[in-house]
Amino acid sequence: MKIGILCYPTFGGSGVLATELGMALSDKGYEVHFITYKQPVRLTLGFHPNIYFHEVKVPTYPLFDFPPYETALTSTMVDVILNQNLDLLHVHYAIPHASAAYFARQILRKKGRDIPFITTLHGTDITLVGRDATYEPVVTFSINESDAITAVSQNLKEETLREFQIEKDICVIPNFVDIKRFHQTDKRHFKQMLAPEGEKILVHVSNFRAVKRVPDVIRIFQKVHAEVPSKLLMIGDGPERQAAEDLARSLNLYHDIRFLGKQEQISEILSIADLFLLPSETESFGLSALEAMSCMVPLISSNTGGIPEINIHGKTGFLSPVGDVDDMAANAIGLLTDDAKLTLFKKNAIAHAKKFEKQHIIPLYEKLYCRVLKEHSAEKNARLLCNTKKHE
Repeated sequence: MKIGILCYPTFGGSGVLATELGMALSDKGYEVHFITYKQPVRLTLGFHPNIYFHEVKVPTYPLFDFPPYETALTSTMVDVILNQNLDLLHVHYAIPHASAAYFARQILRKKGRDIPFITTLHGTDITLVGRDATYEPVVTFSINESDAITAVSQNLKEETLREFQIEKDICVIPNFVDIKRFHQTDKRHFKQMLAPEGEKILVHVSNFRAVKRVPDVIRIFQKVHAEVPSKLLMIGDGPERQAAEDLARSLNLYHDIRFLGKQEQISEILSIADLFLLPSETESFGLSALEAMSCMVPLISSNTGGIPEINIHGKTGFLSPVGDVDDMAANAIGLLTDDAKLTLFKKNAIAHAKKFEKQHIIPLYEKLYCRVLKEHSAEKNARLLCNTKKHE
């Protein structure tokens, strides 16, 4: 099977999941073609013989204040599908990938070629951007035109059905983690460098957008730091980073916080962490949290979106209302000051993460692909038969 994958190539959860899926499918013998504006970040981790990358080039003209990426993406898709003879498209994040896939399919039908496409919803394409009246009609239409729809959590499915007029079933296929790559390794020398006095280490990973409530991370740490000798590692980059650094300085905490920027080998950093902080306004799933749990790191998180589907309160970590910095800090302090309890939560975290191991999730996508191709073939044959009868 030849599969085309459309995604954002960045460190965000949708792009990471799409890339990990493509690599896993490649390892199982599928031919995978990524179509996006630059090579996905996780593809730099190694060579995959069944993976191809097709760059979307967007010409710039003085006429355009904003170059029409969706149009260039559609044209590239048509070219790749025709020349590589793809069987199926799997688009991640509704905007603009689902609408571009629909547009490409209409062009291809004029050329006597047809191809089904699956849309996977990841979160802010529904909960934030998709709700905007500027995009909603196109988002709703292109989702409904998809041959199949998946969501990464039950919560996201329910929210999509509540906010949009969706006419088809949505299949929940959760995010997954590669336990072989994300597991705790012995990095005591690394930990000794960052916490020479045996301080506890807290970690936050995100794209530093407002929805991640990055200032809450700093304020949680402020309260923990006052009770427990500790360090905070901030991984990632984005629009809220400078404000977070300014806040850390104003609270006189900057010397105990490391802003590490974007990192590819996150598992090595997670291996030395004691707690993972995720106080987000909303999360459709929380892939970075799952990767932390896979490295035996318990979660201190908000009780929102799909997070409760991975963070089991009182077992793998603790859930608090969004914005309740005091409760999150109290939960963190309670764990960090009880070594036996912290050890138990670490074991619970990895045990729960194994339920989302890729070997359990990839077959769900394979099964969906086969079903969509079978249904598409039957529909195509029926359409051909109908056209034949019209001309008799």
